Order: sequence, then C-alpha cells, then structure tokens
Amino acid sequence: MGQQQLLLIVLGVIIVGIAVVVGINVFTTSSSQANTDAVIADLTNIASDAQKFYKMPTNMGGGGNAFTGYTIPARLASSANGTYTASVAAQAVTLTGKGNQIGTNGTDSVRVTMVVGPSNITSTTINSR
Repeated sequence: MGQQQLLLIVLGVIIVGIAVVVGINVFTTSSSQANTDAVIADLTNIASDAQKFYKMPTNMGGGGNAFTGYTIPARLASSANGTYTASVAAQAVTLTGKGNQIGTNGTDSVRVTMVVGPSNITSTTINSR
C-alpha cells in the first residue's frame, strides 16, 4: 500500500508541475499580446493627433496640409505601455512604438510601426512575435 501512495503522490506532483508550466506560458503570451494591443492603441491616438496637426491651418499652429514640423506631444511620447517616436515626411508620418514587455519571441521588446497618411493609417507592422 505504501508504494501505491508514493506513486500517486509523485504522479500528482508531476501533473501539478506541468499545469504550472502551462499556466506561466499562457500568462507570458497574454501579457505580450496585451502590451502589443496597448501600444497599438497609443499609436492610434498619436496618429489622430498627427492628422489633426496636418489639417489645421499654419496660422493656428498646424501643418497646413503637411506633416512637416509635427512632433509627438510630451504627454503622448511615453506611457505605461511604452515609448514612441516619429519620423516625419511632408505627406506621411511613420510612428514607432517600443513596448515595455518582451515579445512572444522571448528576446526582443514588443515593437509596432504605423504609417499615417493625411486621412488614414496606411499600414501597421507588429514585430517581436
């Protein structure tokens, strides 16, 4: 009877160990995906601000139908989700967000690139997956 109980205890420990490892993997993947989603949401807010700048006349502090001169406002340049930079051209802004979580590839931070045009977001690229 003692060997059977010991075998059941060992089997129970193995099953619990496997469940813990699976739980950690699911949490890590979920955390990375949540950070990616949050960075995309922040970049969408910045894209909206850039489009507002584009459409605003120059005498009101805008770009007058150009992105030239646009900078990310300090309140939007970083958040609890990550940090953001912009590469500005006359008719497009390329926004890059670097998240605070490691991506699902296990080595690089979450990175999202978004290209913003005068009236739409032309592409969104997610790296570190």
